[in-house]
Amino acid sequence: MTKLAVIYYSATGHGTAMANRVAATAETAGAEVRLRHIAETRDPESFASNSAWTANYEATKDLPAASGDDIVWADAVIFGTPTRFGNAASQFRAFIDSLGGLWAKGQLADKVYAAFTSSQTAHGGQETTLITLYVSLMHFGGILVPPGYTDGVKFADGNPYGVGHVTGPENRNELDDATLDALDHLARRVVTVAERLS
Repeated sequence: MTKLAVIYYSATGHGTAMANRVAATAETAGAEVRLRHIAETRDPESFASNSAWTANYEATKDLPAASGDDIVWADAVIFGTPTRFGNAASQFRAFIDSLGGLWAKGQLADKVYAAFTSSQTAHGGQETTLITLYVSLMHFGGILVPPGYTDGVKFADGNPYGVGHVTGPENRNELDDATLDALDHLARRVVTVAERLS
């Protein structure tokens, strides 16, 4: 059985919804899944005026937080981060930057990796966020398994690098059918490839 870690940072809940979908689909595909959020590093007072951010913080703050041990445990890892100025959110980057000791021991290598992201606009930096994240995973010695155009659903969501959700100016949390299908395909593809490699 493939061991999959779904590790994500979410501010306003989009990443939480995406991570939950990936985890559920991976379990259906036969994987043992650890779903872990990256702990918030900002003081909750600093985002108290943002009701979505506060709600997601309250909903996830007591759940198990991600650690490097979750990656060491896993055969495959699917990461999730919001797009911030064409890159991963600072909270996510801080988590990645904390993994140097495991990297130095080779404990992040030879695992399957993929990722998802979200942004407010369709051209809000989703592709650069995923590609930049993959550069770090190449330094790990990871095996990148992006979805490419390996299924017809990818022509609907249009992102061969991972999965991207567009929230729109109203910051909607509901995932549309194209995003749900793309997340399902990503989860199944990562689990299948990891099984083949093991």
